[in-house]
Amino acid sequence: MFVSPVGLESADVDSLEAVTVGPGCFRRDLPSRNGIRIWVVDIEPGAQWPRIDRHDEFGEDAFVVRGELIEGETRYAAGSYLRFGPGSSHRPRTETGVRLFGFNLRPKQ
Repeated sequence: MFVSPVGLESADVDSLEAVTVGPGCFRRDLPSRNGIRIWVVDIEPGAQWPRIDRHDEFGEDAFVVRGELIEGETRYAAGSYLRFGPGSSHRPRTETGVRLFGFNLRPKQ
């Protein structure tokens, strides 16, 4: 990560440590502000999130950067923005591979 003299932080997403979430599913946590969690998820072609992803009272937002994400029977191409409401759940998968950015609020500690 690079921090400039004017307070700008930048990071090369692909150089951040990838955490294996399950077979073919990887997450990279990005630097963010207090109260906000931001990450990048890569899912390889043919892979599915290893478990049902359940959301708390804050929900979750995601933006598909490349590839195609499948939620249920609906396909979301690059450029799609998804908003999962409080208490929602889902189990994403892909046939082509996908990269997405995810965002959610972090409870105050």
